[in-house]
Amino acid sequence: MKISIGNDHAGPDYKKAIVEKLLAAGHTVQNYGTDSADSVDYPDFGHPVANDVSTGAANFGIVICGSGNGINMTVNKHQGIRAALCWTKEIAALARQHNNANIISIPARFTSIPQAVEMVETFLKTDFEGGRHQGRVDKIACL
Repeated sequence: MKISIGNDHAGPDYKKAIVEKLLAAGHTVQNYGTDSADSVDYPDFGHPVANDVSTGAANFGIVICGSGNGINMTVNKHQGIRAALCWTKEIAALARQHNNANIISIPARFTSIPQAVEMVETFLKTDFEGGRHQGRVDKIACL
């Protein structure tokens, strides 16, 4: 699977742990995130991830910032993106099952690194249920 990841200064350690797990599992990773704790602007790293997912260059995206909110708002501006702010593996699973989320947003200041890795693993292995959820998902995009 091709995964695109982006993060601001709150997420380098999270990204490193997540990328290690993804590579070990045989995934291809496109990294747009910073590797520094020096302050940067999260949209600069979220937009490339959203572009990859919306164009099909990546199957899924992962974005990380302090609260998870700013970068989540950024990627959700792109057509075809359904990013979900997740703080537990259960919410990550539901985001895939019920909302067909294609980007997971992680709040680095409110989750641990092991928790973030577990959420990503759950997100990637969970399928969209379709059925009654499909009609709702179809209503999300603004045309």
